Amino acid sequence: MTNPLHDALFAPLSGRHSPLLILQDGTTLSADAFLRRIARQAHALRGAGVAKGDRIAAQVAKTPEALALYGAAVALGAVFLPLNPAYTPGEVAYFLGDSTPRVFLCDPARQASLAPMAARHGAALLTLDAQGGGTLTDMAAAQPDGFDAAPCGPDDLAALLYTSGTTGRSKGAMLTQRNLLSNAQALAQLWRFTADDVLLHALPIFHTHGLFVASNVSLLTGGAMIFLPGFDADTVLRLLPQATAMMGVPTFYTRLLSDPRLDRDLVAHVRLFVSGSAPLLAETHQAFEARTGQRILERYGMTETNMNTSNPYDGQRRAGTVGFPLPGVELRLTQGDTEVATGDIGQIEVRGPNVFAGYWKMPEKTAEELRPDGFFQTGDLGRLDADGYLRIVGRMKDLIISGGFNVYPKEVEMLLDAVPGVQESAVIGLPHPDFGEAVFAVVVPKAGVRLEAAEVLSGIGGRLARFKQPKAAVVVAELPRNAMGKVQKNVLRQTYAGWFAS
Repeated sequence: MTNPLHDALFAPLSGRHSPLLILQDGTTLSADAFLRRIARQAHALRGAGVAKGDRIAAQVAKTPEALALYGAAVALGAVFLPLNPAYTPGEVAYFLGDSTPRVFLCDPARQASLAPMAARHGAALLTLDAQGGGTLTDMAAAQPDGFDAAPCGPDDLAALLYTSGTTGRSKGAMLTQRNLLSNAQALAQLWRFTADDVLLHALPIFHTHGLFVASNVSLLTGGAMIFLPGFDADTVLRLLPQATAMMGVPTFYTRLLSDPRLDRDLVAHVRLFVSGSAPLLAETHQAFEARTGQRILERYGMTETNMNTSNPYDGQRRAGTVGFPLPGVELRLTQGDTEVATGDIGQIEVRGPNVFAGYWKMPEKTAEELRPDGFFQTGDLGRLDADGYLRIVGRMKDLIISGGFNVYPKEVEMLLDAVPGVQESAVIGLPHPDFGEAVFAVVVPKAGVRLEAAEVLSGIGGRLARFKQPKAAVVVAELPRNAMGKVQKNVLRQTYAGWFAS
């Protein structure tokens, strides 16, 4: 038995001495050197007790070593669990308790606060800092630079990514080798990636977009990546002339548009700009084309499925749409158990090799969202136009996507409701020119209590990752409700729709 994901993404790096990673300071790391780094990490992790099927959780900065950690997990047949560095210790504690990883990696600066919870959940604690140093690197230094990948099948788990609904606890989406590899193959074909491409990679790698779309596609096709620790407009503008492609979230494009240096000459060498992870405003799409002559290609995906649809590489890329199903992916829109007619709104359902294996330790939830015929109910609402383009019109569960990151209103509301003087709250997403959507809170005070919005927000500031914190709030006497007593968030969104416009 082979290891399909390792064989496709990492094994071909052997003996290839051309640059794989081009770093911010201009230094490079060859493909062969990167594979050797993976091998040394794999030996070190195996020495720490990691075996096939074990989870490796990592809350670390984006570095070549962090990307190699993903490769080492694949080589070991382990299940990789990347965590957002912005998560608080309380949030991390849940993920460790639920996934019970064999090893947990964190930044050395957080070691003291995270060590007790790692020990509580039986995870060996290793460190990796923003410069690529730490105990993992120290352990790996003396290890052999060759590693025989563990035998794996296409249905073996490769990754565990946590997502959430608006109610209940976070869910771990189980992604198999087949899920990841099939999606990378479909995207590479559709977007015409080859070994000649240089991808400007400024996305985080704790997220599907940066790790399983950008990195996997580049690794699969033998190209290079300009591998940046994050998005910085000056750095991106300086390095764009070296790139042939860029993948980003809408925030990247709005920030580039705010800089007069962005023009046609600067991007003349770039053949493809891709946007995803949050809605791209039509005005951003149009402004980017007017400035650069390039039409951004918008696509649609989610944690449980990787990518589902894409605007065409050749053909019209329509602003406000996410195009057509990927090769091998089936899509339908439903209301209940009935498929809707073209032009009508329905829940988006998808089926294909990209669809996850289910939720970690949640068979009941898996059965609720994966139909017996294999279609996954995404919870997103969409509409197909006469030409087959998909337009996403809303989210059944009021998920907010701000700057490419998922924010679940219920989690924020629970903390707001616990602030002294707060009777209840409703959290919604509002259009934002930079983040796509911004988190916005509507708060009702208890009788006789005078509340200030800033005071309420300060009361939860240290308890949530920054991207989850409301960017603004209002205090109102009551929330709008329907006849059944349910809060009408659609009314709130209409009322405050222009809040961030000015």
